[in-house]
Amino acid sequence: MDDRGLDKLSACQSSDLLEVMEDRYGNGSTAIVSQLPVSEWYKMISNSTVADALMDWLMYSGHLIELKGN
Repeated sequence: MDDRGLDKLSACQSSDLLEVMEDRYGNGSTAIVSQLPVSEWYKMISNSTVADALMDWLMYSGHLIELKGN
């Protein structure tokens, strides 16, 4: 998934993303690319419960690579 965080996700989009991640969890790799720092991702997801679930999955089993620009 590319360019996550350009716009705030609607409730429907947040639920769809949760469903996709739930289906993929433990079954394969998923790359998420964003210019938005991870610390700001909660603001991008409309539903805080969905945000908690997504962030738990991503942070628990993911690898975070932060690039710093000049």
